[in-house]
Amino acid sequence: MITKAQIDDFIEKIPPSPIVLKQTMMLLNAGELTKAAKVAIEDKALNSYLKNIVNKPIFGFRNEVSDISQIFGILGLSGSQQAVYNYMVSLLSPAKWSLFELNSHTFYELQAHLSSLWKKILTHLNIEDKEIESAIALLPASIIVADALFGEKINDVHLLRSANDIDYNTILKRLCAMDLFDICEEIGKKWDMEQQTYEIVQAASGVKSYEDEQTMLLGKWMHLLLFFTLSKPEFIAAQLNDFIEFQVDFVEEIYGDFMNIAEVEQ
Repeated sequence: MITKAQIDDFIEKIPPSPIVLKQTMMLLNAGELTKAAKVAIEDKALNSYLKNIVNKPIFGFRNEVSDISQIFGILGLSGSQQAVYNYMVSLLSPAKWSLFELNSHTFYELQAHLSSLWKKILTHLNIEDKEIESAIALLPASIIVADALFGEKINDVHLLRSANDIDYNTILKRLCAMDLFDICEEIGKKWDMEQQTYEIVQAASGVKSYEDEQTMLLGKWMHLLLFFTLSKPEFIAAQLNDFIEFQVDFVEEIYGDFMNIAEVEQ
């Protein structure tokens, strides 16, 4: 069994934000988009990351976007905040993964797919909330932590997979007494996110419920989004599609609407 202390240790290894990144996030949280862009331009690694992410085909820009102020202007306040959260996650990404067949390219693709479609979902639902939009960044972060935890018990993971046809999230729960969504909550607390932000991700498990109707509705959309994304060929090859069990009944009422949005994404 992996102890809670070991899990906390992995989460604590999420690197502290460089000063420029901290200032950028502080200004974005204050709604100062222009000032945030002026500060962010000093971080060359952040600039390179944003250019790489924003110019992927999934975002649909015909011409290359290279200026950081232009990138922030296109993304808007909530989109810029989410992009910076994604960059924070990229700082945590390992050079070599323990279990999942991922690399920097496929991990960036995972972030891009989740972020882009989550934004379209929120637009469809007429929700403009930078905290709710940033919730999607918790999923890639928790996958990184989960992979590190699996690496601690890699032989046990392979044994459980060979003996039983169970998903990785169930194995994670057995090894750690915490699942992927619990890890999301712990990371959300470390990042000082609002409670609803990580409760939405918890609701996305399909097995945890909350009284707040918006939280549960967004949890359904995020559950479908996660399953849809991890079912793409590149993530099947990475073994990520075996992470969670799809809860059909949980998302039945929104399935048609989701697929209409997802078809536009293709």
